[in-house]
Amino acid sequence: MIVIMSELLFARFLELAEREHSLPAGSVLFRMDDPVLSLFLVTAGELRLVRALPDGFQLTLQRAGSASILAEASLFADRYHCDALATEESTVRAVPITKAKAALESDRALASSLLRHLAGEVHQTRTRTEILSLKSVAARVAAWMACNGGVLPPKGRWHHVASEIAVTPEAFYRELARRRRCAAGMMHPRMPPDII
Repeated sequence: MIVIMSELLFARFLELAEREHSLPAGSVLFRMDDPVLSLFLVTAGELRLVRALPDGFQLTLQRAGSASILAEASLFADRYHCDALATEESTVRAVPITKAKAALESDRALASSLLRHLAGEVHQTRTRTEILSLKSVAARVAAWMACNGGVLPPKGRWHHVASEIAVTPEAFYRELARRRRCAAGMMHPRMPPDII
């Protein structure tokens, strides 16, 4: 569920950026509890905000692709609330947090654009919350597919969707295989996957 933001918002923040960081796949941009010094703009690749759970599972809080802001809530925090990981080779631009806040205070159009963007993020978060409230893997996959136009990301990113809907990659892959079998007429759609 990657949301495309207003071009004005991204372009204006990009004008304020002072540094560029290149991140190899798997690298960490910041850790939970690091002080917030910058607002990060993803210019290439993809980063995820994740929180490690006690059982070792990683819960994905945000996926930020090219032309998006990473961890918008950091504008209003002293410390980051999660880890930011590059899922692939990525590039980010850093806007000093003081500069970002000053621009929002002085530029009404920018502040309005940020409000519209954040309203969209609230909608997306509510949708995700509803998906996570569903009990079965099948229901979560069906809801995710319905909210994303029935289109999966490239196969190498399926495990990110699994993380986003809080199921194991293996359970996600089994559900996709079950759906393929149903589509091919090999089993009844309501038949539990463990029967075959």
